[in-house]
Amino acid sequence: MKKVIVTGATGMVGKGVLLECLDHPEISEVLAVGRNHLEIDHPKLKQLIHKDFINFSEVKSQLTGYNACFYCLGISSVGLKEEEYKKITYDFTLALAKTLLENNPQMTFNYVSGQGTDSSESGRVMWARVKGKTENDLLKLGFNQAFMFRPGIIIPLRGIKSRTKSYRFMYNYFMWLVKIVKTLAPNSVVSTTQIGQAMINSMLRGFPQNVLKAKDIIELSK
Repeated sequence: MKKVIVTGATGMVGKGVLLECLDHPEISEVLAVGRNHLEIDHPKLKQLIHKDFINFSEVKSQLTGYNACFYCLGISSVGLKEEEYKKITYDFTLALAKTLLENNPQMTFNYVSGQGTDSSESGRVMWARVKGKTENDLLKLGFNQAFMFRPGIIIPLRGIKSRTKSYRFMYNYFMWLVKIVKTLAPNSVVSTTQIGQAMINSMLRGFPQNVLKAKDIIELSK
């Protein structure tokens, strides 16, 4: 039986991953690490409320004995300066990753990145550079397994709704268009359920490459 950590469980992707983990027969415990309490009650679920994502020293002892971390915390770059976006996207992620690696050297660490991420770290698009640096530095840390998920277009299932206003608008009024894209190019669109199942399967059986695009996520989810 496996024990996993999920971050960003109040968001669309994170909640999807959380629900799949709670349902999976090979997972015995899910620790949701976040700054706010989840309104979910489940025998497998534990919650760790932690406000300072730059420093995990106070709660380090509670982050031991886990097989995987599914890091789904993230924000839109719209309206943010690079320094602000980097703090949440890069600094928060690496702070937790380094703490977890010390406690759980055999852990699988999965990071939700984005389609269009710039692995060169030198492109003109700010968010893509920051995501690229985050991916690159996570892969250098030395986890037993680390996978960067670049899902692209995501369909929320199981009653999940995005907390981002622009995304909610798109899903409310343009889901028909997303479904057409899915029909025409089935490997370009993934669901929150598929992301969750793929993350679990990456922990259980691995995958031949570290950076997963939509097609890879679909394949791994089966």
